Amino acid sequence: MMKNILLMGLLTLSLLHAGAQDSGVWKIPVGAPVPDFGFSLKKGGDSVRISDYKGKLVLINFFATWCGPCRAELPRVQQEIWNLYKNNPRFALFVFGREEGWEKMNAFVQQTKFSFPVLADPDRRVFSLFADSFIPRNLVLDETGKVIYRSVGYDKKEFESLLDLLKKHLEK
Repeated sequence: MMKNILLMGLLTLSLLHAGAQDSGVWKIPVGAPVPDFGFSLKKGGDSVRISDYKGKLVLINFFATWCGPCRAELPRVQQEIWNLYKNNPRFALFVFGREEGWEKMNAFVQQTKFSFPVLADPDRRVFSLFADSFIPRNLVLDETGKVIYRSVGYDKKEFESLLDLLKKHLEK
């Protein structure tokens, strides 16, 4: 009897965990090329295309100013990624504020003192190319524009995997 209760509990937990995994669905699989899309690097600035960054390792982060896990992750992005690789000509970083405009992004940068590119995605135009929900998200594109890494949420161990991947590619 006790074994059956324990087995049912484990089964229930595994189903709940499987559902949580489904919540992080990506629209683009690892190994696939990223769709070409345009975006502005600053309010009123000229538009660039992600294809302009072929030849570089590109890290794309999606966050929101109200998101607790995002706010825990971004200081690490600043300290352990941007400060280390910002001058590497083979690296680019774009941090998109999902559903937030330039005024909010600019105020956020002033408040936090982040120096990496924080970009507005007020209508989820960029975010929706990759997912429907859940942030933070990180996506790494190789030099050919193919997806080589994806993560959903902020987890210290997962972030270490991201750091390892960047180091492997950028410190050759």
